[in-house]
Amino acid sequence: MAAARLKTLAAGLPTEGENSKHPRAGDIARLDVAVGGPKDRLGDLSARIRAAGLDAAVVVDDDRHVLGLLRGKELGLDPELPVENAMRTGPSTFRPYIPIKEIADYMVEHELESSPVTTSDGKLVGLLLKSDAVECAASATPCVRKMIR
Repeated sequence: MAAARLKTLAAGLPTEGENSKHPRAGDIARLDVAVGGPKDRLGDLSARIRAAGLDAAVVVDDDRHVLGLLRGKELGLDPELPVENAMRTGPSTFRPYIPIKEIADYMVEHELESSPVTTSDGKLVGLLLKSDAVECAASATPCVRKMIR
């Protein structure tokens, strides 16, 4: 599972209050995700995925904005192929502030093995694995949502 880090929400600011104790997507996302650019060769990125011990890679631009995602099916293609010709464009992403219980339920329901976690402007925070989300959610208490009256 991801290493401990300062909990942050929107704009990278630290959290506080009652819900700051509850894990969120950004707390659990793996930072050691394999990344590559659209012009990289698929074979080179596949080697980085294996080195990271993951099943997916995130395609990013020079500013780490998410452009696409590669999973097993794409990784089995011609290793000389440019990543931009193999990637899944416009992948679903999660924001770092989403409670882990909510994310785990969604990932199980939609059979997502992994998903990028991004800032609101699309910059990569990390890769959230369903196995990590489910494991963490099993022992986490839900966030408290207080309604304004």
